[in-house]
Amino acid sequence: MLETIMERTNPVATVYEHEKDMQLSVQLNRWILQPIGVWPKLTEISHMEKYAYGLINIICTSLIGFLFVPSAIFMALEMDNTYHILKLSGPLSFCLMAVVKYSSLIFRENDIRTGIKHIESDWMNTQHHGDRVIMIRSAKFGRRLVAICAFFMYGGAVFYYLALPFSKGKITESDGNLTYRPLVYPVARVIVDARHSPIAEILFWIQCLSGFIAHSITAGACSLAAVFAMHAYGRLEVLMQWIEHLVDGREDFCDNVDERLAMIVQQHVRILRFISLTDKVLREISVVEIVGCTLNMCFLGYYTLMEWESKETTSYITYIVLLISLTFNIFIFCYIGELVAEKCKKVGEVSYMIDWHLLSGKKGLALVLMIAMSNSSVKLTAGNLFELSLSTFGDVVKTSVAYLNMLRTLTT
Repeated sequence: MLETIMERTNPVATVYEHEKDMQLSVQLNRWILQPIGVWPKLTEISHMEKYAYGLINIICTSLIGFLFVPSAIFMALEMDNTYHILKLSGPLSFCLMAVVKYSSLIFRENDIRTGIKHIESDWMNTQHHGDRVIMIRSAKFGRRLVAICAFFMYGGAVFYYLALPFSKGKITESDGNLTYRPLVYPVARVIVDARHSPIAEILFWIQCLSGFIAHSITAGACSLAAVFAMHAYGRLEVLMQWIEHLVDGREDFCDNVDERLAMIVQQHVRILRFISLTDKVLREISVVEIVGCTLNMCFLGYYTLMEWESKETTSYITYIVLLISLTFNIFIFCYIGELVAEKCKKVGEVSYMIDWHLLSGKKGLALVLMIAMSNSSVKLTAGNLFELSLSTFGDVVKTSVAYLNMLRTLTT
């Protein structure tokens, strides 16, 4: 209580633990990305550690390939039922999406590292209590988005890889000599006969591990987008506070108006560069999410309708959970893009609404550039093809529903 009173009376006298604040921003990201080997190395590491990271990357990619390749061969050689082919197409496309996103996270390691160091630098340089409160609020909101995304993504994995196969039980061959549990990703018999024990059990648990890795990649990519975008959002709010104190100053600002103006412009440029960096990091990931989620939402809607008709309770609950998780995933991408774009425009509005007419001489004209930059500010996009906004999310949902109607028409 005493510390809070001191912060309010002397908001620049307190020394904050920026490492604790930094953990608030990126801790969940590190927990998700580090086990799959795509958390960037922030300090110099030994050659052995580099080899270990490389080995983890190879193992994770191989495990996802272990899901995709045998099932793709099975679909090509042994499947002739249209519904079963469509039912396997969705999971296979999810594996392809995971590989592309994983490759992008590895390829963009330097950019991700730069972004994380940028966030750390901002926390270190935030000494004013009011600015810190704004940043903590944004960091907590980003953390909640990450937690919800991870909950739905891993929840969907538990349902699909564990609940679904165990609920269906084992299948007995027509001659009664062989009983086995069918795999979520069927394996072609030209590779191995997965009906016999202990091969069936080994393949089952390897597929579970591979599936959780694929879901971790998706959750990690989404969490990275949420944390980076919400940090930019928080810094834009801080900048707006600075602009509101341009004329009358603040206890932690210099007395010279020109210096305050230069500080605000420099901070604005720094934020815009960080938004550009975020867009670069998410370039391939967001395109894959937009296209892949449109397709998979269509497939999952189709599976849900078909399983509802067949009265398979566990199956349609599983597909509903997966549909919710993918819908929420793409919603996060579009929602954070909308938040950042709106906050960028707000900077221009605040610049105009302050008492700029009280500035001496023609100093108020310096705000014209700030307003112009805000109106044409950097936006988050999906590979410069689609703007990440709520309008885009609506288009994704409408497109997936249109594909679903077309799919039902063609298969009934």
